[in-house]
Amino acid sequence: MLSGWREVMARRPWRISAKLLIISSVVTVIGFSAICVNVMLDMRRGEEALARQTLENLATTIESDISRNIEIYDLSLKAVAGNMLLPELATVSKPIRHLILFDHATTARHFGAIQVYDAEGRLTIDASTLDPAPENRGDEDYFKIHRDNPGAGLFISRPMLFRGAYSIVLSRRISDTDGGFLGVVAGAIRFGYFHELFERLSLDPEDTITVLKRDRTIMMRRPFDLDVIGRNLNDRQNWKADNLRVGGSYAGQGPVDTTPRLYVRSNGDSPLFVVAGKPLSAVFELWRKEAYRIGAVVLALIVFMLASTLVLAREIGRRAEAERKLEELATTDALTGLKNRRRFDTVIDVEWRRAMRQKTPVALLMIDADHFKAYNDTFGHQAGDQVLVGIAICISDSVRRAGDCAARYGGEEFAVLLPDTSATEAFKIAETIRLKVQGWSDDQAASTVSCGIASLVPAAGMDWTILVAAADKALYAAKAGGRNQSVVASLPKLSLVA
Repeated sequence: MLSGWREVMARRPWRISAKLLIISSVVTVIGFSAICVNVMLDMRRGEEALARQTLENLATTIESDISRNIEIYDLSLKAVAGNMLLPELATVSKPIRHLILFDHATTARHFGAIQVYDAEGRLTIDASTLDPAPENRGDEDYFKIHRDNPGAGLFISRPMLFRGAYSIVLSRRISDTDGGFLGVVAGAIRFGYFHELFERLSLDPEDTITVLKRDRTIMMRRPFDLDVIGRNLNDRQNWKADNLRVGGSYAGQGPVDTTPRLYVRSNGDSPLFVVAGKPLSAVFELWRKEAYRIGAVVLALIVFMLASTLVLAREIGRRAEAERKLEELATTDALTGLKNRRRFDTVIDVEWRRAMRQKTPVALLMIDADHFKAYNDTFGHQAGDQVLVGIAICISDSVRRAGDCAARYGGEEFAVLLPDTSATEAFKIAETIRLKVQGWSDDQAASTVSCGIASLVPAAGMDWTILVAAADKALYAAKAGGRNQSVVASLPKLSLVA
């Protein structure tokens, strides 16, 4: 029925408002959460960038120190290799020879004495003594490299036990003027140098410093582990060289242990390079604390906002329901449950205008209980009320379309508005109602109804009161014709046809 549709429409704004409130709150929460997540991710990236820069500076500093010492030591090796070609060395005494060869040689606590080996690998000259003990290094890799490759230049050996101490051996080839192989000059940098260098740094226990050759052989590592020293990372199947390029960084599990770290490689071009690592847990420790704090505050705000939204939505729903009930009370007849006269006047005005725009017919049934006053006087008001309720039920059962409006017009009189209905169709509906009332009243005290029917297409300048007046005249005609019948008003002359 039209009244039911109006009722739904009357409630819809409140429902939409409650839904919009919830949706807007959810959208706000999602947007605010997205902003907070983005801010925290930016903070995380900032922490990672800061840690990367710190590690890069650390790796670069260590590499520079190592590179400088290797360069200084290499200059000494070059000087010895060059002086070995001096012809007067064969004629001077051993002390003078030492003075000529090692006068400009670098000496430091962790630098081993420079030694000279002949073409057979035999130790011939030792900077630490005038009479070196017999020794042959012909089987060592550094000796073979120089013997077989004249262009090897400075060669840095794998970490090894050299003259009683773990060291890395630095060596150069001694060639004659024709490029022939005369021997090898070698020296060593002991591990103590690296330990002392790392101890000067302020590092956390889980931080790592790894010194590697260009072929990715581990020369030294902090924390120190002999099982790791000397290994080549190219042999690790789960580690790719592209993971850590020159000057690059890598976050995750490294090739040595399972602790996830941020690794940064130095970008120098020295024979040895440095990789500095810091556990990811330490990199993001401060960020994690801040993220937990911000997350807790945001979560509390979200819970508060959603709870407030639900409370407001519930209050809006209660208000909507209260207004619906008030609207129902204001537009519904308390006895019969049909619409009241006030609501009927509103509906017929709206439907009249719509029918005028669409040029469609609108029909009206005016229904009146026959002999109701006499019945009411005889059986009492309660019995009369039951008759009115019964008639209302018969009308409601016969009028089922959503746009139809059945109302108690006043007293024992009822009105049924039938939009887009011809007089013939309206007459059938009126007869259905009349027969239902008659059938229902067979088991009760005798009660019938008379129906007046009018149907017309509204035209400009016409008012819906014309339709009501025509239906009223038809109802009077039905009463005058003996009651318990339906009469259709003939328009526009308003002549009556039974």
